[in-house]
Amino acid sequence: MPAARPRSPLPQPPAAAPRLPGARPHWGRTVAQVLLKLAYPALILCAWHWDAPRLVGLLLLATLWLQRWLGGGPLAMPLRQLSALDWSVVVLLSCASVAIVVTDSELLLRFYPSLVNLGLLIAFGATLVRGPSMIEKFARLGEPDLPASGVRYTRRVTQLWCGFFVLNGLFSAYTALAWSRANWSLYNGVIAYALIGVLLAGEYVWRRLVVLPRAARAGSEAR
Repeated sequence: MPAARPRSPLPQPPAAAPRLPGARPHWGRTVAQVLLKLAYPALILCAWHWDAPRLVGLLLLATLWLQRWLGGGPLAMPLRQLSALDWSVVVLLSCASVAIVVTDSELLLRFYPSLVNLGLLIAFGATLVRGPSMIEKFARLGEPDLPASGVRYTRRVTQLWCGFFVLNGLFSAYTALAWSRANWSLYNGVIAYALIGVLLAGEYVWRRLVVLPRAARAGSEAR
């Protein structure tokens, strides 16, 4: 019998599910989810030109709850799936948005990105305590039977994201206090997302060039 091929520690893209007769893709919902994900950095950029913290705060509040209604993302899941911890993050950001609307304070608006990073840190960090890790949850969407090596790797990646949220949140708070409105808006609406893209790309390259080849060599030596 030919030897079994070693399983990689990370999931491969799942095969497309067969479409049921008469089923239609929910393009409208997908487009709405993408637009809502782009709405937050767009609103932060708008704050650069708008001298209207109350309006931006109101739009942030609307975006927050529309994300939860449509779902998508660790901080934007359907309302019926929210845990007590998820609700605490939703309440935190909702209260911040309402405070901006009530006070019309630009300083409170400037601290909103730091609170978003805090919310993401809570969401990701809690999964390291109670398990499974956030990245493991995503990985199991493609490979439900994730091996132990994959569980360890996804946990390390989750820890990496927690570190990023800490550093980015602290630096965002610094920009809120020390930078001009234009520079604050540029960092939190553009540069921070570029850093997220660099982190995603770096993890992907590391996984493809180091993690997967190492797992393949370990599997071949074990045969």
